[in-house]
Order: sequence, then structure tokens, then C-alpha cells
Amino acid sequence: MTEDEMRKKLEVLRVEHRDLDAAIDALSGAGVADQLQLARLKKRKLKIRDQISQIEDYLIPDIIA
Repeated sequence: MTEDEMRKKLEVLRVEHRDLDAAIDALSGAGVADQLQLARLKKRKLKIRDQISQIEDYLIPDIIA
């Protein structure tokens, strides 16, 4: 995967992460929350966050002072 492809994938993941956050907030605020569905959305959101972190770590290497 090239760096440009990784940056595009990173942007897609960030958008999906924001969308999941909005969906979780909407379900929680609705009052009648399906706990199983909320748990699945939160789990998916965490997986996406992990993917975002991996790509960011690759694109922005640690600088040793």
C-alpha cells in the first residue's frame, strides 16, 4: 500500500469513526437503546480507532531525540 493510499484509507476510517460516534449518540439519546446494537457499534468504533492508530504510527514515525 502506497503512502497516498494509506492517507486516503485514513480519511475514510476517520469519517466512518465520526459516523459511528454520531450513531451511538443518537441511539443513546433516543431513550430506547438496544444495548446489543450499542455494544456492536462501540466495538466497531474501537476497531476503527485501532486501524487509524496503526496507519498514523506508520505515516508519522517516532523521532528519537
